[in-house]
Amino acid sequence: MKTSFFYLLISAFAFTACGDNPEANKETTVKADSTTNDSSAAVNIKEGDVTYQSDTSNLIGYVAYDQGSSDKRPAVLVVGEWWGVTEYPKMRAHQLAELGYVAMVVDFFGNGKVATNPDEAKQFTAPYYKNPALAKSRVDAALAKLKTYDVVDTSNIAAIGYCFGGSMVLNAAKLGENLKGVVSFHGGLAGVPAKKGLLKASVLVCHGEADSFVPKTEVDQFRKSMESIGADYTFKSYPNATHAFTNPKADENAKKFQMPISYNAAADTASWNDMKTFFTRIFSK
Repeated sequence: MKTSFFYLLISAFAFTACGDNPEANKETTVKADSTTNDSSAAVNIKEGDVTYQSDTSNLIGYVAYDQGSSDKRPAVLVVGEWWGVTEYPKMRAHQLAELGYVAMVVDFFGNGKVATNPDEAKQFTAPYYKNPALAKSRVDAALAKLKTYDVVDTSNIAAIGYCFGGSMVLNAAKLGENLKGVVSFHGGLAGVPAKKGLLKASVLVCHGEADSFVPKTEVDQFRKSMESIGADYTFKSYPNATHAFTNPKADENAKKFQMPISYNAAADTASWNDMKTFFTRIFSK
């Protein structure tokens, strides 16, 4: 019972934290001949909804990949902010597909459910802060579905997460999820403790130095815990970046919902580049 109460306290910080656009598009789309910002080569991105199961829950995620090649390639799970499967994580999945990965957005709430305001988001995310094993089961189900795609190199899969999603991918990794690496963008750091022999993934944390929801004491404790077990982790911090610094909708939602968040273009670009460098390293092992 003490552990559940601890995670409820953690969730209180995150419940006013994320700045995504809470409008979802459930339609399947295919975009052909999209050109990545990182290369002049044309890619043919196939993307759309994907249905899968976790216990008795029906989940609706989102998959994107370049269908112009049948070659196997690394894959990345994407866990969005506390709003659910909105356009923001879908956009990130598309960008990852442009980089040559298979990307799948994870549905935590079931049936593609999306929160439209902070009260709903608080209600939807509470079970996963209180029960990290339940959160890991959502990642397990998405990972199993992702591995069914013929173009996925099943030995090279990572996960990224934003705000709520950052906390969830870190917890899943520390609970032993079989991933090559995880990346947390402005995610909470006070999750389950890291244990030697259980944490297999490399870790990259992309943290905003001005993030009022993740205080220095939390950062220090996280780093101490990771270093105590000799974890393969990298901690990057970005000056003047608040919570939700990667999301262009952060300023709009800060005003709408009275949240201390803002978009930071420099930190967004820097953290994305840090993620790309991280992926190059872990997927070449």
